[in-house]
Amino acid sequence: MIKALLLGFRQLADPAIGRLLLRCVLLTLATVIALIVGVAALLFGLDLTGLTWLDPILATAGSALVLVLAWLLFPIVVALILGLFAEDVIRMVERRHYPNLPAAPGMSLAAQTYAGARFVLVALLLNLLALPLYLVPGANLPIYLGLNGYLLGREYFELVAGQRLQLREVAQLRRERRGRLWLAGVAIAAMLVIPVFNLVAPVVAIAFMVHLVAPLESRGSGRAAGPMASVGEPTGHSTQERRKRLTSLHGIAKPS
Repeated sequence: MIKALLLGFRQLADPAIGRLLLRCVLLTLATVIALIVGVAALLFGLDLTGLTWLDPILATAGSALVLVLAWLLFPIVVALILGLFAEDVIRMVERRHYPNLPAAPGMSLAAQTYAGARFVLVALLLNLLALPLYLVPGANLPIYLGLNGYLLGREYFELVAGQRLQLREVAQLRRERRGRLWLAGVAIAAMLVIPVFNLVAPVVAIAFMVHLVAPLESRGSGRAAGPMASVGEPTGHSTQERRKRLTSLHGIAKPS
């Protein structure tokens, strides 16, 4: 797992990844600026109280609040926009490290929407329930990492594995590997709380997860596997065989 994480960090040196990140950050910046300007114009244009001395104060305070919220939510918005390009990141990682893999069929728009909406709802609900515990000194960080490690490990695994497997197969594999995926999610959650670095952390997380779920070799046979119809499944093998290979001791990739 550590080697997969280090490979994820190395992916940041890819010029194509750098261009993608720059595009996402600029798009997010433009979105946030437009939001701040729009809200400020709305607040200053409204006659909130009818008092000429109070309305500008309220509008200024409201604009300042929006500015603070925009600053706090900036990394989250970057991550959300980057999610639109997640398949591009996955293809870049696979092209560099796993050239023998055929093109992935990808996830349908319906599947992406369903998975994304479910993740947002579950994450929001669980974090709201855990909010009182976040106020406990000394316990807040471990609770945050533990809870969001589960959520993020699940989300990024489904994002990557879902490019080649059906959702029901992804869910089965996730349950069988939940301990390892939870640890991976904790590492991702830790990266996301580091200021500035959290802007690039989603790319590292996607690359990290690709290295965990995209095996290239059938170890023990002494030779590379042939063309693969899906992750861990040589052409012609059944879904059952693919699942066995993915969940076996050799099912987690150890890239060279």
